[in-house]
Formats: sequence, C-alpha cells, structure tokens
Amino acid sequence: MPDYGHDLLFGAVLTPDVEQPHTVIELARLADRSGLDLVSVADHPYRPDFLDAWTLLSVVAARTERVRVFPNVANLPLRPPAGLARAAASLDVLSGGRVELGLGAGGYWDAITSEGQPRRTPGEAVEALGEAIDVIRALWSTDAGSKGVDGRHYRLDGARPGPPAVHPIGIWVGALGPRMLRLIGRSADGWLPSATRVPPAELAAGQRIVDEAATAAGRDPRSVRRLLNLPGPAAAAGGYDLPGLARSEQLAERLAELTLTQGVSAYLLASDDAPTLERFAQEVAPAVRELVAKERGVS
Repeated sequence: MPDYGHDLLFGAVLTPDVEQPHTVIELARLADRSGLDLVSVADHPYRPDFLDAWTLLSVVAARTERVRVFPNVANLPLRPPAGLARAAASLDVLSGGRVELGLGAGGYWDAITSEGQPRRTPGEAVEALGEAIDVIRALWSTDAGSKGVDGRHYRLDGARPGPPAVHPIGIWVGALGPRMLRLIGRSADGWLPSATRVPPAELAAGQRIVDEAATAAGRDPRSVRRLLNLPGPAAAAGGYDLPGLARSEQLAERLAELTLTQGVSAYLLASDDAPTLERFAQEVAPAVRELVAKERGVS
C-alpha cells in the first residue's frame, strides 16, 4: 500500500471524565502547547460519567490556540446530522477554522435504544451513515439554494445551508466492516480506525477496500486521509504490533513505516497522562516527521 503523501498529524484522544473536567481541559492545553495538531474526545452521550463531547470541545477550542478539535467519533444515532452539521460549522467559525468531524454509525445499541433511538441492523447503519454524510455536505454547501436529501433515515426538504465553515471540514469515519469501508471510499474524507480493533497488520486489507471504492466512484484514493487511534502506553506495550512510548525511537520508526507502507498520516494517542502526551509530541512526532521526510526526499 502506498504512501499517500499527506502531511503528518499527531494528536490526543482524551477521556471526557465528568469527575475531572478541569484535568481534561488542562491536558488539551498541554497538547496545544506541546505541538500536537489534534485534540479529540470520545462521544458516548448515554454515559452519565462522561461530559457531553460537543460542549467539552467548545470549551477546549476556547481555551486553546492552534490545535484542531473533533469528536472521536460522533455517535450518529444520538446526533441528528442536520444539527451535527450546523454545530460543527458554528464551532469552526468560533475557533477560527479548527474543527474536524469524526463520525460513527453507532454501537452499544442497548444504550442507544435506552435513549429512545431505534436499533439499526448493520445494513441500516451503513445506509444511515451514507445519508447523514449527504445531509451534512448539503448543509455545508456554499451554494445558497435550498437543499434536499431523500433518504430513508434522514431527509432534507428545502433546508437552507449554513452557517458557512471557515475551512473545509473533514469527515473522518470510524468504521470496520467492508460495507463501511466502501462507503468511506465513496463519500468520506478519512478512515479512522483504532489499533485495538484494526491492528497494523490488518490495515492493508482495509486500505485496499477504501482505495477500490474511491476509484470506482471516480475519486482519487489519495483524497481520503488515513488516521489511526493508538492505545495508551500500557496497552501498546502489550500488543497491537506497536512498541510502547517508553521506547520512543522504536515507536517513531514503526509509525514512519506505517506512513510509508500503509498510508497512515495521522496518529492519535489515547492517554490522559501529561508526561506521556508531552513525550509523544516532543519526541515521537518530530522523529516520525524526520524519518518520513527523508524517505520522501523532502529537505
């Protein structure tokens, strides 16, 4: 699988712990100061021990200066796409263009149905996600005309687009199965798996599905960014074909290899430990960038 040539991004996945709200904010500020590019938080709206993701991201955006923020990933069944589109665009305006949209079809269906939403079959989840992307893109359109989407799960009937985002917001989809991967190739801006669910050794098969679907849809496969959520140091040291952060040099070499052979260009570390995030930002990220630039022949 080729190197798609994207710029490298590094970021954090933070736990939106309701018991430690100020800690989450301070970790985001640390990520910003340390040079990370992205700060994300999990979105599980049915968990009372978690802060609401969009509310938290709004505060994070207000308290930082340069990092981009996004949900990792937004729970579509509990986030109607029209409202999600306008929320993301609004925060993009307020933050000066620092919002991306991680999007997922949903999981934990017992919890979702407990909040009044229907349980979807795998096929319905793929269909609904595709319709949601159509709705979101329609409402992000710079064309002022009214918009229509005739979906089974989501519809627009003469809706007006806006507010306009400051920059083209990426739709990065967290997904596993072949049908979802084909949808990403056809419609999304990025594939965002987690190494705990898709180990590095299994990335190539998924990349091929995304590439083939993109090509069949008339898209350049390079238009789809490939991201990867990395487990925290303890989990990484125990498996997933990734060395732990205690061995920063080895981890940097492995991530550079994934960029050059599997096309991954964004790495997000799941950690709520300040020294670990600093080490990832100040040791691992620069080393990966240097190794990749050398292989790409960039001075």
